[in-house]
Amino acid sequence: MQPVEQVEVEGVDYGWVMQTTFVVTILVGAPVVAVLSTFVTLESWGARAAFAVRVGAPIWFLTAVAVAVYARRTEAGDGYSSSDDEE
Repeated sequence: MQPVEQVEVEGVDYGWVMQTTFVVTILVGAPVVAVLSTFVTLESWGARAAFAVRVGAPIWFLTAVAVAVYARRTEAGDGYSSSDDEE
């Protein structure tokens, strides 16, 4: 079996930021869009898709910014742990 390749990342791991943004946006954003859609009359599939994009895009953007700021401040997702020093 081939060993898993590891990379030491300096600074923010943007791969982690993108993956975390995707997961958090689905978990939080989808229910928000669903709840907000109950207050709007959406008569066609095109209207539903446009509504989802108009509401989902700002949610995605705000989530991405929040995750990036979190990663920068806490060095989250950097692939490094203090136990790596011991080896």
